Amino acid sequence: MSRLLVPLILILTPLVLSGQVPSDAPADPFRPVSFLIGRWQGTTEGQPGRGTVVREYSRALNSKFIRVKNRSTYPPQPANVKGEVHEDEGFISFDRSRKKLVLRQFHVEGFVNQYVEADGSTTQKVVFTSEQIENIPAGFRARETYTVIGPDAFEEIFELAEPGKAFETYSHARFTRIK
Repeated sequence: MSRLLVPLILILTPLVLSGQVPSDAPADPFRPVSFLIGRWQGTTEGQPGRGTVVREYSRALNSKFIRVKNRSTYPPQPANVKGEVHEDEGFISFDRSRKKLVLRQFHVEGFVNQYVEADGSTTQKVVFTSEQIENIPAGFRARETYTVIGPDAFEEIFELAEPGKAFETYSHARFTRIK
């Protein structure tokens, strides 16, 4: 072995064994959404009417993902005569090649939304814009914006855009952390 290779192996071996090999991922790629970890409850209003929402964000699968479970309940009301219960589950992952967070949601209605983190997201405001939506007419787009209000509060604005049109607010939810 060359004289340079032996010292390099001696330096890298402890790093490999300890799992501290440098990577292209940030120390915590979920830092922009880490405030979400926990259980939340709140109110929502929008096109389906006024309702309540319960949500949980948790680290999953060796902390490689954040799991999301959501349930929104809209009682019967003039804006939604029958009322409805909406459920969706999803995962937030970190795409190392793009260096972006990706949110995948699976809705009880059969929709599957895949969003990518928008440029300019911060630890105070994270925006996800759809890059693919299954089981909806082609050309629809969606956007989710999470804004931190305080250490135990955030709001979410969910927007939809029909083909060729601008985003319109579908729902606006306000959450407080359940202690």
